[in-house]
Amino acid sequence: MNNKFDALKDDDSGDHDQDQGSPKDGEKEKTEDEDKEQNTSKKKMVVPGAGEHPLQYNYTFWYSRRTPGRPASTQSYEQNIKQIGSFASVEQFWRFYSHMIRPGDLTGHSDFHLFKEGIKPMWEDDANKMGGKWIIRLRKGLASRCWENLILAMLGEQFMVGEEICGAVVSVRFQEDIISIWNKTASDQATTARIRDTLRRVLNLPPNTIMEYKTHTDSIKYSMGRLPWSGEC
Repeated sequence: MNNKFDALKDDDSGDHDQDQGSPKDGEKEKTEDEDKEQNTSKKKMVVPGAGEHPLQYNYTFWYSRRTPGRPASTQSYEQNIKQIGSFASVEQFWRFYSHMIRPGDLTGHSDFHLFKEGIKPMWEDDANKMGGKWIIRLRKGLASRCWENLILAMLGEQFMVGEEICGAVVSVRFQEDIISIWNKTASDQATTARIRDTLRRVLNLPPNTIMEYKTHTDSIKYSMGRLPWSGEC
């Protein structure tokens, strides 16, 4: 199973800002901003192939894993999270997804993330910081089916909330699994209610299923310096 995943996993150690020479005094800040913009634009070059069915937005798969109880920080989280790859069409999605391990087959403290391209699966990302997430805790054995139903609904724009959806996370834990969907504006109650209702429908959840909405601001306060691990809190 590891071989199937490792074949997809990219080493993103060189993705972050790199030295581009020594800028002149007073221009360093400007140069760094320009480099960030250039790096971002390079990452967004993925386009549908000829004859493929384009998605409304480009998306990126991420994977993260850590040892529970180990001291952590935002920096170590960024080092832990690995970008699998981005896609812009239905066909490109299936090329990634068909070779990925299903969440139910993951072990330990692992997460799959699927976010719109350019949005990192972190509370502090500009697209996420004013938002929140719907959280559903699942008994073991349901994660693979629920994850597939959720991401297909997200890619197919079934939530009907414009640009509000940021991404989704499935978190594999020892006692249970957690699935969540993130949106941009936590204060927009009409939007969060529509996301909740759509989530309940696409996952075919029983009426008594407990669904919790948590703002990322609350998650950051609760963490008190702990790792900003998607779906953990």
